[in-house]
Amino acid sequence: MQYRSFGRTGWKVSSIGMGCWALGGQWGPVPENDAVSTIHAAIDAGINLFDTADSYGPRRSEELLGKALKKSDRTNVFIATKAGNLGRPEGHPLSFSTPEHIYACCDASLHRLQTDYIDFYQCHVREHPHLDIFLEAFEHLLQLGKIRAYGTSSFITEEVQLFDRHARCHVVQLPHSVIDRDHERDVLPLCASLDIGTLIRGPLAQGVLTGKFTPDHVFDDETRAGWNTGDAHTRFQARVATVEKLRPLTRQDRSMGQLALAFTLSREGVTCAIPGARSPEQAKANAAASNISLATDELSLMETLQPSP
Repeated sequence: MQYRSFGRTGWKVSSIGMGCWALGGQWGPVPENDAVSTIHAAIDAGINLFDTADSYGPRRSEELLGKALKKSDRTNVFIATKAGNLGRPEGHPLSFSTPEHIYACCDASLHRLQTDYIDFYQCHVREHPHLDIFLEAFEHLLQLGKIRAYGTSSFITEEVQLFDRHARCHVVQLPHSVIDRDHERDVLPLCASLDIGTLIRGPLAQGVLTGKFTPDHVFDDETRAGWNTGDAHTRFQARVATVEKLRPLTRQDRSMGQLALAFTLSREGVTCAIPGARSPEQAKANAAASNISLATDELSLMETLQPSP
């Protein structure tokens, strides 16, 4: 495993982390024992950063992560979680119009995670009318020691700048993959210039970049079921066809998914990619991508899948 300095924090984090959305069950059921075993396998493979959110499950992802880490050395693991999105589609009882709403979410996350502090606390909504409230709350939680660093899960440059008003935005989470490179022109260079660490979600394009799907694949999980029909299915089929161009680069010791992760890690401004995993084998395979070096001609070929914006 390769480790990188996480922006201004100076903390050494694994270049491959683990996204824990899938453990909440929204990508299909994950038994508790499997979730715990997957997290332990990730740690054994050198992963030391885990990203979750109160809305994943909802709540279950944080609960499982807390159980899995209970017997681990907390000082050697970084927990990133988020607030602001729990129940939003159904009408959240909290409007996040006062700092107290965020304090309540933080305390609930701490309880589920079975920890005294959160390493990275992120705002989980974009274009919210009360983003200043999140910033105010994060500053207070920082002073209380309930969080060690804060930031945003937003890819809007103006919002990144808002959260960095006090030069204390330490993390920005944004999407990137070999077939989704839009933010190489805006958020990634901005974070690099401000020395803000980045968490890259979707580096495997929700599994498309593993090469395991055919154009007629039908999804039954709630997260991807919308890909089955209409324009979404047409886009899915096009993406499957595009990623097939990666297959000639695969070898016995490096899968298509590992190549995709290595590509994202090669981009300027990327600190840590956080692919999901639902089994120990997936966690180990993701971690191994940290040590893959891509040749210049391989990078050039991969860049043709989606030319830089």
